[in-house]
Amino acid sequence: MTASIHQTEQLLFTVLLQLIVMIGAARLMHSLFRRMGQPGVVGEIVAGLLLGPSLFGHFFPGASLALFGAKPEPAITILSQIGLILLMFQIGSEFEYGRLRLPRLRQTTLFVAATSILAPFAVGFGIGRLSAATLAPGIDPLVYSLFCGVAVAITAVPILGRILKEYGLTQTDVGIIAISAAAVNDVVGWVLLACISAFATAQLSGQYLLTHLGGLLVFIFALRFLAAPLADRLVARFPVRDGHIPPNLLAILLAIMFALAICTYALGIFAIFGGFAAGLLFHRHRALVEAWHNQVGQFVLVFFLPIFFTFTGLRTNLLGLTSGPELFWLAAVCLAAIAAKVVPVYLAGRANGLPHRDSMMLGTLMNTRALMELIVLNIGYDLGFLPKSMFTILVVMAVVTTVMTGPILRALLASAPNPATRRAQA
Repeated sequence: MTASIHQTEQLLFTVLLQLIVMIGAARLMHSLFRRMGQPGVVGEIVAGLLLGPSLFGHFFPGASLALFGAKPEPAITILSQIGLILLMFQIGSEFEYGRLRLPRLRQTTLFVAATSILAPFAVGFGIGRLSAATLAPGIDPLVYSLFCGVAVAITAVPILGRILKEYGLTQTDVGIIAISAAAVNDVVGWVLLACISAFATAQLSGQYLLTHLGGLLVFIFALRFLAAPLADRLVARFPVRDGHIPPNLLAILLAIMFALAICTYALGIFAIFGGFAAGLLFHRHRALVEAWHNQVGQFVLVFFLPIFFTFTGLRTNLLGLTSGPELFWLAAVCLAAIAAKVVPVYLAGRANGLPHRDSMMLGTLMNTRALMELIVLNIGYDLGFLPKSMFTILVVMAVVTTVMTGPILRALLASAPNPATRRAQA
């Protein structure tokens, strides 16, 4: 009994020490990157990388092993996943369908969403096929290539939303199209990821498709016709007052998102997508969404996200990319991923009547990957279909494509005294 208590206390001590380091490093880098004109979350991602073998583990291997161990503690792993479920709820709740009420915006959004998925997926798949023999020997080249395709195709909704707010673009045509297309992009990306994972684990049979697609349809039907009215009644029964969520409603919200996470896990679409589905149920209740953001959302961003970023950083060794082929593929993946997003989206914008600069801004915004990319990469890595070298290359690509967004937007916005980005009008 005494030994068990001692082990529990030791584990608690280790996890608490890890949390102090992770949260402190994330806040420090957040502030630093904000001063550099970058989204703070990019600094938090970099903090996670620096705590891994790319810096801390390289120069202080003994201290790194003592602090983080040979691999992340199960408690840290679970905390990171819970944090992602809560974050996905926030992302889903902040998506406003009403922004797409204008037909011209709907049409452009669909064009942009399609091009931002199809072209990058094809390019990523091609990269996978060409690099499989060099970077992924022993892994099924088809599965590896499919994962590369999804990784290149994804766009990061939460980071994109922050960038739009920072540059005052949330109510412009470009901002509305970008955030809406990114939401479609992410949903399609998750579905593709689920299908590829099923295929990779030899489960993608006719019976599997029938069972899981049927289950998915039932799930969507239940959300729309059962859960959505229930959500409306819950908000009416426990109204938000003075910007605060009643404790009973908060408890019910947590239970709903965790229950839906269990459902989506059972459907093979990953547990974190359940949080997104729960967010969609409550997106119409703006007072609740705002209260969640102020009351819970900040805690999620400050406490949980650094855990996930460090979890990713401990798996990423930038110093491990030393061979000529690896460095070649690092440059090739970054260049190809940027071109595959920016060029097709720019052309889609122009084809739908957007000015040159608006189309360039749209392509730049859709090139933002960051957080969602890291989630996809960790899934592929955990399933064993992304080797460490390509995992690291794609992490670097996610950071590069996100860091470049701010400077390009500033240059485009400063290129003329009267920006062409128009405010959406009914």
